Amino acid sequence: MPRYVKIILWGCIALLASLVLCVALALTIGVDYAKPWINRQASAMAGRPIAIQGDLVLNWVKPQNQNGWHNWIPWPQIHAEQLVVGNPPSGQTGANMAEVNSLTVALNPWALLDHTVQISNLEIRGANLALERQADQQNNWTFTQDNATTPSPWTVDLQKLSLEHVALQVTDAVSRLDLKATLDSLPEVTPEGYGIAWAASGTYNGAKISGKGQAGKILSLQQNSAPFPLQGAITVGATTISIEGTLTKPQALAALDVRLKLAGNTMAALYPLIGVVLPNTPPYHTQGHLVGTLEKGHSKWLYENFKGIVGKSDLEGTLQYQMQKPRSLLTGTVESKLLRFKDLGPLIGADTSDAKAKDAQAPKVKQPADKVLPVDPISTAAWGAMDADVKFSGHKIIRNKDLPIDNLSTHLVLNDRVLSLTPLNFGMAGGTLSNTIKLDGRGGQIKANLVTSARHLKLKKLFPAAETMDASFGELHGDASLSAEGTSVATLLAHSNGEIKALVSKGTISKLLLETAGLNVANIIMVKLFGDKQIVLNCLASDFTVSKGLMQAREFKLDTQDAIVDVTGQINLATEQLNLDINPENKTLRMFTLRSPLYVKGTFKHPDVGVQKGPIIVRAGAAIALGVIATPFAALLPLLNTGTNDTNDCAALLAAVSKAPKAPPAGKTRKAEPGANSTASKNSKPAIPTPARPGPAH
Repeated sequence: MPRYVKIILWGCIALLASLVLCVALALTIGVDYAKPWINRQASAMAGRPIAIQGDLVLNWVKPQNQNGWHNWIPWPQIHAEQLVVGNPPSGQTGANMAEVNSLTVALNPWALLDHTVQISNLEIRGANLALERQADQQNNWTFTQDNATTPSPWTVDLQKLSLEHVALQVTDAVSRLDLKATLDSLPEVTPEGYGIAWAASGTYNGAKISGKGQAGKILSLQQNSAPFPLQGAITVGATTISIEGTLTKPQALAALDVRLKLAGNTMAALYPLIGVVLPNTPPYHTQGHLVGTLEKGHSKWLYENFKGIVGKSDLEGTLQYQMQKPRSLLTGTVESKLLRFKDLGPLIGADTSDAKAKDAQAPKVKQPADKVLPVDPISTAAWGAMDADVKFSGHKIIRNKDLPIDNLSTHLVLNDRVLSLTPLNFGMAGGTLSNTIKLDGRGGQIKANLVTSARHLKLKKLFPAAETMDASFGELHGDASLSAEGTSVATLLAHSNGEIKALVSKGTISKLLLETAGLNVANIIMVKLFGDKQIVLNCLASDFTVSKGLMQAREFKLDTQDAIVDVTGQINLATEQLNLDINPENKTLRMFTLRSPLYVKGTFKHPDVGVQKGPIIVRAGAAIALGVIATPFAALLPLLNTGTNDTNDCAALLAAVSKAPKAPPAGKTRKAEPGANSTASKNSKPAIPTPARPGPAH
């Protein structure tokens, strides 16, 4: 730097220092006389009345953390008593926003050269603060300069804050918050660094709030300051939140490192508190390590190594919540070593828990007494609040005997109101049930797509409550592809379109089950007396089309060495009506048979299974007539079934069923087909493994 430049620079600094000293000397002599002028200037700048009603004193103190010659020049310290800050003329209740008994502030005069009001220390003793926001967003803490169209060249740097005997009241009509809090100094600083005790009470969204805790005596806002200690517990309605840890660099809310405990009736109640969309769960409690890196618009929250209980299921894992544009993102991995199925429903969007949360919202639509499918609308309003990418696994599932589910794994992705489970896999009945689900919630109605694949489901485990399956060892395979549009489970199924296919490979089936279907009286008695035996299946295959919620049996056949069972009819998912006919045909001679077609009718909630009366009445009438006309032995003739020589083409049937099912795009109706098997595309890849045809029965 040239020598003359240094001379000019030091001359300006000396002149500025002289002016500052002169002003400071004048203020020291007559600062109390300057209060009217200071009150007028402050009121004009803030757009509200501001007045120092008590003493105003200017002192000079030794600067802090200064080097060189700056350390020799004292800083001004202003002490004011009875400071009153009024409300703006916008309808707020109460006359004043703040009433402070004693305020002491120390300023760094050198920072003013950089248009920075640097407050090295601010002490407030005995204050009442009333913050209010109305329903129209008008509030009393926004000052006139805050509404300026051009940013102010001045900034405020608050480095230390000390509070004693401070009462705070917050009334917010927007968030429905009405809170009162107090801050009081502890008799002495604790070993953890706590010097101030706080307590709060009030209401939030109609729920009662209460809490208390401790904090550091002096809030240090310097860049290199020690972490600020925090501890407390607060209850919001039925939710309890406890924290203990530290806050680093509070002037920028740079980092939070605490031990967090949560407990409540449902995780869904946390949304208005933390802004994270969580499912409506049974009562829960959890604890873990919460680390927050707080940056404006890019904050990150890491809840790591947490463990807890939801209902009667354990949960553990790590979740991260990152604030970003256009939507925040929740990522992580959660697992359960022992998962009760009744607690599983909320994690996959259904409420199957009997541990209902007391504050859970009641269904918007009452479930009809005669309907099984849920009619309550699926709310997608919160789906747009954030995105998510979370993996969940349940290693062992506790369930009842009739539900053969062993484990669960899923990958949940929420992106711009589109929810995907890719996949949602179950270990089921000794096999696997794989699902890919996509729910598009961006419109007025949900557009849904479902692709399901069942492999190696053991019949014995699939129907554990059926005694006739005790000796069965077949495997069930199946595929389904459905699309739908609706607002609830009921409306989605009522407007579903696609195909459902299934077959049993390398299987056997209980002879008693078949004989019961054919009403073979003699054989049923013999089986009951001497035991059941297994019948080898030539094939068992089903092929349903689904159009506008109507399931139509395109093919549904069971072929064994003794009989062919053909099922026809439809299932209406919109009206929950059943209309199926079961037609058994014997291949061999049967004695004492009352074989007659069966029917399955009624509703999902009240199904009706029985024998079609017409054919059986004809057979019984013929037997009576022959018994009168001929001999009693002739009466047995109508009960004889000579069987049929018809054979079923299992290869063709299995080939048709093995074609991958198809579904139109969500909201589109499945096209009608000219023939029963026309949808079996020649170019489709086999989705279900086609079994080798079993050999003769033994």
